[in-house]
Amino acid sequence: MRRLAPGTAGGHHVRMPAAPRPDIWLVYDGECPVCRHYVQHVRLQQVAGRLHLVDARDPGPLRDEVTAAGLDLDEGIVLKIGDQLFHGSDAAHRLSLLTTGSGLFNRVNAWLFQSPRTARLVYPVLRTGRNALLRLLGVRRIGNRKAKPRD
Repeated sequence: MRRLAPGTAGGHHVRMPAAPRPDIWLVYDGECPVCRHYVQHVRLQQVAGRLHLVDARDPGPLRDEVTAAGLDLDEGIVLKIGDQLFHGSDAAHRLSLLTTGSGLFNRVNAWLFQSPRTARLVYPVLRTGRNALLRLLGVRRIGNRKAKPRD
């Protein structure tokens, strides 16, 4: 009796249904020009799930979830993949692993954040620059850790 390799039938390749891809949620500061530029240019690979952009300044259930998890949106972006939350340098690192290599922006993003160690070193410097820019522009802090989540 002839054995068939997994994914084949009678010597013909059988296309297996693709595993469902989790939605990906990126929570960013919509009043930060650097953050807006970042989310406008980041491109995910087709194998990644659908990307949803959420302004951290808008109240809603995801912001409440982030706050309940103890994550400070003034200190970093949040990436939610399925049920997992990633914050700051961890979020930037995970996001860089999902981006395409197309375009200068995505190549630089990958170069800066694909290594968890480099991401942990670079992200605080970029966050400090972002916070200084927001102070110069007179943009208030998000302050999600001070507000209680909505019921």
